[in-house]
Amino acid sequence: MSISFLTREGYESLQEELEMLRNERREEIAARLRAAIDEGGELIENAEYEAAKNEQAFVEGRIKELEILLATAKIVDEQSLSPDIIHVGSRVVVQEDGTDPEEYTIVGAAEAKPLVGRISNESPLGKALINRKAGEVVEVQAPAGSFSVRIIEIK
Repeated sequence: MSISFLTREGYESLQEELEMLRNERREEIAARLRAAIDEGGELIENAEYEAAKNEQAFVEGRIKELEILLATAKIVDEQSLSPDIIHVGSRVVVQEDGTDPEEYTIVGAAEAKPLVGRISNESPLGKALINRKAGEVVEVQAPAGSFSVRIIEIK
């Protein structure tokens, strides 16, 4: 089983999601299933029952996924790491030639949200930045081709 890296914030967020799924969503789905059964008729032809069963399967799968992820996660202690070297949890400002600087936070894959600037340490850019310092120019090997970025600042 592989280890996932999580920031403290990410770990707590996933823990909250797990508790919500266990306590709230399970109850909501159980109520929907009871209501669909109480309607009577053949369950095979009951669209609400089928929809609730599908949602139940999805929620149970997500619960299992989160339980495994949280049990095997390594929480990155950002205070114990050098602020001069990029690691999971670092906020970095990078610039590709001819473009405006962009700021990213390096996070584990489970926390990645590229649209809000949270990139995975397993992504091409994340991999290229890990263990680098401000001022360095790094080559990023991406599926669409390679490109270079300059590390402007580590926050």
